[in-house]
Amino acid sequence: MLREFGIRFGAGVRTSNRVIVPNVKSSTQTTTRNYRALSLSENSSQCRQQLLLAQGFRPISISARDNMFIRTQDTPNPNSLKFYPGTTVLDTGSTLDFPTPASAVNSTLAKMLFRIEGVRSVFFGGDFITVTRVDEEVDWRLLKPEIYATIMDFFASGLPVVTEGASEPGSTSQQATSGDEEEDNETVALIKELLDSRIRPTVQEDGGDIQFVVSDPYENRSAENIEEFKDGIVKLIMQGSCTSCPSSVVTLKNGVQNMLQFYVPEVLGVEQVIAEHEKVAQKEFDKLEGKIKEKSEHDPILDNIKTKGDKTKT
Repeated sequence: MLREFGIRFGAGVRTSNRVIVPNVKSSTQTTTRNYRALSLSENSSQCRQQLLLAQGFRPISISARDNMFIRTQDTPNPNSLKFYPGTTVLDTGSTLDFPTPASAVNSTLAKMLFRIEGVRSVFFGGDFITVTRVDEEVDWRLLKPEIYATIMDFFASGLPVVTEGASEPGSTSQQATSGDEEEDNETVALIKELLDSRIRPTVQEDGGDIQFVVSDPYENRSAENIEEFKDGIVKLIMQGSCTSCPSSVVTLKNGVQNMLQFYVPEVLGVEQVIAEHEKVAQKEFDKLEGKIKEKSEHDPILDNIKTKGDKTKT
C-alpha cells in the first residue's frame, strides 16, 4: 500500500509515466494518445456538460480542454489509479477523501467522477486525483477514457474543485485534549508531528493519506465518535488508495507502528479505524453482489448458454 519511508513493502509501486497529449502523434512514445476522438457515448458527455452548466459556469472551452495533459500513475493498490491533471487540485499538502457519493456534496468534480459506472471512491491530493474502482472485474481500459474526459471537462469549465462550506481538506474534526494530562498532550502532539512530517507525505505519493483519528473522523458524515489516543493505542484512518489496499495491515504494523514506537515509547500499538459510513457502504455492496450472483445462478439464458457449452465440450 505504501512505502516504509525509503523501503517498499511487497512489490511496491509501479510507476506508469504515461502522458496523455491531445492532438500529438509520436512514433516513439507509444503511450501518447490523441484524446480528441475519445470513444465516449454522446449521452455521457451531455450529462457532464449539464451538470457543469447547472452550477452556473460558462460552457466548456474546447481549446482549454484539448490543451490539457493528464498523466496516470499506478499505486500499490491494483484497484486505484492516480491521475495528474497538470494543474493544482488542492492546496499543497492538503487532501480530501470522498469514500461515497453522498460525501461528494461539496465537490462537483467528485460528483461527476461518481457518475461513472465502476467508480467506488474518489480522493484529491495537492496535484492528483485518485480514483478507486469497484473491483478487478471493472476494466481500467474502459474506465480510464471516461475519467480522462470527465477531468478535462471539469477543469476546462473553471469550476472550483471544492465549493464553499466544505470541510477543510485533509483535516479531521479537531478537538482539544484534556488539559489535565500535559504529558498526554505532549505525546499526542509528537504523534501528530511524526505523522505529518514523516509518514503522510510518503502515503500521499502512493495516492492516499493517513489520518490520526480525533473525536469525529468524518465530520457531518455520520461517523463514530472515537477517542484519538487511549491506552497507548493510536487509531488511524486510511484514505484514498490505502483504504482497500491488500497490504494496508502489514504497512500499519511494520511501517507506521514501528516508527511511532521508536520515537514515542508510550505508543503500544496502531489500529485501523473504519468509519461507520464505510461499514454501511460495504454491507450494501456485499448485499448487491449477492443478489447479482443469485440472479445469475437462476438465469435461464445463462443456463442455456452453459448447457450448450457443455455439449460442445463433450
